[in-house]
Amino acid sequence: VYCDMETDGGGWTVFQRRVDDSVDFYRNWADYEEGFGDLKGNYWLGLANIHRLTPTDDSSLRIELGDFEGNKRFAKYSQFQVLDADSKYALIVQGYGGNAGDSLTYHNTMKFSTKDSDSDLHSTSNCASEFKGAWWFNRCLYSDLNGQYYTDSANVPIWHGVHWYHWKGNKHSLKLSEMKLRHN
Repeated sequence: VYCDMETDGGGWTVFQRRVDDSVDFYRNWADYEEGFGDLKGNYWLGLANIHRLTPTDDSSLRIELGDFEGNKRFAKYSQFQVLDADSKYALIVQGYGGNAGDSLTYHNTMKFSTKDSDSDLHSTSNCASEFKGAWWFNRCLYSDLNGQYYTDSANVPIWHGVHWYHWKGNKHSLKLSEMKLRHN
């Protein structure tokens, strides 16, 4: 596990990072449950591990975002929890602060979805398959930091990519994302 001891007082456990296209995030349920990638680069710690780190709602979430022009933003949530496997690792998130805009509260209480495990609320589509990612999709998304990685922000199909709607809209993919948690 990678720990960030610098940002906002330190003590953050990083559970997701995207920096380039070297690791494919369009994966199945088993991969997302177990985790994958390289701790020095792109990785997902695993839903089971994230749940173990957030057994109660006394954790905070901080999300670091960067675009292809070198701009950076962050979103911070004062309450963060990932529930257990029986709940399909549902997301609990509240208390937004930051300068990226709140693109995650829309996903509060949603179950995690992958291309082979559709738990979103869209009645006619599998959001994970449609947008080539995996996330706590609602109907479908305002964010998807596990979406398909594009090597620039031009020519990205609407709602695709590494996505944070309330900062960059629905036609831009991000260059960098990092999700981290710490106990309050």
